[in-house]
Amino acid sequence: MPHYLGIDFGEKRIGLAFGDDLGVAIPIDPSIGNSQEVRIQIIADTITKRKIDELVVGYPLNMNGTKGPRVRQVDRFINKLEVRFKLPVHRVDERLSSHQVESELKQMKQKLDRASGELDSRAASLFLQEFLDQNLSLTYLPDDLEEGD
Repeated sequence: MPHYLGIDFGEKRIGLAFGDDLGVAIPIDPSIGNSQEVRIQIIADTITKRKIDELVVGYPLNMNGTKGPRVRQVDRFINKLEVRFKLPVHRVDERLSSHQVESELKQMKQKLDRASGELDSRAASLFLQEFLDQNLSLTYLPDDLEEGD
């Protein structure tokens, strides 16, 4: 089964999340660097280390479903990813993912330093999880189980 990397694009930091054959998305260390080239290199290292097969990138849609103002910027970023990594890239709705993470943290009375990138990685894990839930078939039986057991 493929390994997925969820990517929440930002100009200063890029949130990252990992999903595998268990169908569970987890936030991982974000990509933070002084330039986009450095941040993309961190993504490259993550792709190699975690044997990523497909990328899932948050797409900035407006609340009414139209493309948001950052779409061109995200499209340019996605193009760089496609050219460099030659991996399938899925664009997924990222509406309210950061807001949802902030609300959950507020309910748990936790705060995150926005500069740490942890909020971005948690947001990436939310939309990656939605993607996995919609696209992975988890209806297989382990090899050691037979029908009727």
